Amino acid sequence: MSGSPDANALSEWVTAVSRELGLEGAVDSVGIVDLVLDLTADVAHGVSRPGAPVTAFLIGVAAGRAEDPAVAARDHAARISELAAGWGKS
Repeated sequence: MSGSPDANALSEWVTAVSRELGLEGAVDSVGIVDLVLDLTADVAHGVSRPGAPVTAFLIGVAAGRAEDPAVAARDHAARISELAAGWGKS
């Protein structure tokens, strides 16, 4: 997430949203952006495009209920990416 105008705009946006939601310092901005982009790509290509943002939201809700949301988000994303990879192949 560095260099391009899109990457810079995304970085500024994530920083602004994190600040607005009181999440500054609570999440690794670079790591979480990569995690969400990878997850949503897996869902968009393996399941459906509209399912990608909905899935990200659901993982965020589930992670927010966990004792350590950052760890839970990574764990949930990995499980759901695997689910999406096998979706419709049985």
